[in-house]
Amino acid sequence: MVREENGEVTVNTESETAIVFASDYLNKNTAEKIERECRVQLASGCKTLVLNFRNTEIVNSVGISVLLSVIDAAASSSAKVVFSEVNEHTNELFELLGLTSRVEVAV
Repeated sequence: MVREENGEVTVNTESETAIVFASDYLNKNTAEKIERECRVQLASGCKTLVLNFRNTEIVNSVGISVLLSVIDAAASSSAKVVFSEVNEHTNELFELLGLTSRVEVAV
């Protein structure tokens, strides 16, 4: 397992799986960092992209837009996206906006 620090984005990689840890507030700046890292992981052959929201308390509209972009990029790479450790409020938002229908949600 490799652990990389990329500003506010932490990534663990193992085999063809990458776990990207989101920050406490998913806004334009942090979401763009996550998107860049996800695209790097997909380009390097990642087949399962796990976005861990353990520390995420707030997701704004730009954060949602960027997550949709990541989901589309993963689909283009035939990779699976998993959202993990999503709090109840954020999960309700993701459900309302249709994101959970496009990803796997792990508790």
